Amino acid sequence: MPKSWSEKLHSKSLAKVETLDKPMMGLPAGTRLYIATPLIVQQLIADIPKGQTRTIAQIRESLAQENGADATCPLTTGIFVRIVAEESYERMQEGAPDSEVAPFWRVIEPKSPLAKKFSGGPDVIKALRAKEGIA
Repeated sequence: MPKSWSEKLHSKSLAKVETLDKPMMGLPAGTRLYIATPLIVQQLIADIPKGQTRTIAQIRESLAQENGADATCPLTTGIFVRIVAEESYERMQEGAPDSEVAPFWRVIEPKSPLAKKFSGGPDVIKALRAKEGIA
């Protein structure tokens, strides 16, 4: 049976910094790469002030700087943003108010590929952004 979004969010993995042995996803060998956890990404998203947005690239840059790395893994960060979004949306469908979940709509652009994969779809993201006055 597949793991729930909540189980994925609360995985036991630990954050770490690894040095790349070979080039990966446009990053050269020798890059000190930070690999976060879903809960770390959730906290960063939760800290975005109402009415503001951040890009995944900005989140990655912030995580790298905070953790003494050259970059943050683009693949895992994208996966973790989706886990946060799906878990938050699941909780919203169970009755949690917007104020009690990580505001994923402040990170996921409605026209992005990630919005198309998101179970709520781009329209949910658009509606939540509009509610906050985010274009």
